[in-house]
Amino acid sequence: MRYMVMHYQTQAMEDGVLPTPEMQAAIGQYMQESAMAGVLLSGEGVAPSSAGARVEVTDGRVRVIDGPYAEAKELIAGFAILEVRSLAEAVEHARKFALLVGAERIDVRRVIEYSDLQ
Repeated sequence: MRYMVMHYQTQAMEDGVLPTPEMQAAIGQYMQESAMAGVLLSGEGVAPSSAGARVEVTDGRVRVIDGPYAEAKELIAGFAILEVRSLAEAVEHARKFALLVGAERIDVRRVIEYSDLQ
C-alpha cells in the first residue's frame, strides 16, 4: 500500500530559513536509506508560500491569491510517498522522520489506488 506523509511548515521555514548543513545531511541519509529499502518512492520539500499562489473557486468564480498566506503551521512543508504493508508501518516511518526534523505534526494518509474505486 502507498501512503502519503506530509509535514508542516514552521515559521522559520516560511521565512526561508534553511536547515543546517548537519540537518540536511541527516535528512538526506534518512531519505537515501528509506529509498534503498524500497520504502520511499518519492519525497520533496516545497518552497515557502511567498513563492506560490492559492487558487480558490467559489460559485464558479476563480480567485488567485498570491502568497504568503495563512499561518505557517497550516501549510505543507514537504511530502513523501511510501510503499509499506500497513498504516502502522507508515506511522512508524513518520514518527522517525518527525523526531529527526523536530516536526510538531505529520499527517499520514493512504493513497487511493484505482482498484479501490472498483
